[in-house]
Amino acid sequence: MFKYIVKRIVLGIVTIWAVATLTFFLMNMVPGGPFLSEKAISPQATAALEAKYGLDKPMSQRYFTYMTDALQGDFGDSLKQRGRTVTSIIVSRFPVSARLGGSCVLVSLILGIPLGCFAALNRGKFADSVISVVATCGIAVPSFVICTVLMYFLGVKLAILPTIGLETAKHYIMPVTALSFYPTAYIMRLMRSSMLDVLGQDYMRTARAKGLAGGIILFKHALRNAILPVVTYVGPMLAYTITGSFVVEKIFVIPGLGGEFIKAINGRDYTMIMGTTIFLATLVIIMNVVVDIVYKIVDPRIKLK
Repeated sequence: MFKYIVKRIVLGIVTIWAVATLTFFLMNMVPGGPFLSEKAISPQATAALEAKYGLDKPMSQRYFTYMTDALQGDFGDSLKQRGRTVTSIIVSRFPVSARLGGSCVLVSLILGIPLGCFAALNRGKFADSVISVVATCGIAVPSFVICTVLMYFLGVKLAILPTIGLETAKHYIMPVTALSFYPTAYIMRLMRSSMLDVLGQDYMRTARAKGLAGGIILFKHALRNAILPVVTYVGPMLAYTITGSFVVEKIFVIPGLGGEFIKAINGRDYTMIMGTTIFLATLVIIMNVVVDIVYKIVDPRIKLK
């Protein structure tokens, strides 16, 4: 286990370096710059700003300087939000996105696992058909469409839910619903197919032949083995709820990290783009390592190499 964790950490560091390097060079190869705006400034002012932030230096020198500073936890100053560092922006904005993403993960697991089991236990019946249709729609329909429908009916027509911000619990209902619809539907399908496979195994027939209660068979024998594909999906799902929340945050005007990331891309805020990319890549890698360890705990037969 220890060797596996060390190996994953080393591979994670290499992956973060590769992502940061690719992002840096692609970002700087795109025509334009952070100081181009609708209100044109003089070439002298542009040159002065580029010299201030080191953008007048060769790209290779800027790359090594940035990577050296990033290793020390310094992502530099924002090129657009003057007087603010990238780190301070991430620290202030990420908790909002984390609360939204965490709520979506909980909702997806709480709804997806029981509904998937229920559909498997009622295979071929009306309830199974309804759940399958809902799951298919959840996978096929993008989150921004769900946001629009919810906002139109619940926010405008009925006016029962707020459509902007995250000040109260009611503000979370529509964003969480829109963001968790896809992972909930995917977990439902995963859980249904996995549970059907487990219910047909020999050890399940043996448990029923021994006269064990249905609840014991379901929760002690079937669920623990059927949930393994869901555990595998939790890592990508956590990444989805964070990166996928960018669109939802933009629609509902949520002051999270997603809005800052989109703003940085539109404004060519190079340091903000780099800092956010490195931060999110690190977060996703940590999540995947944690999920692999949990996978081993759930099923001791798994060998981590």
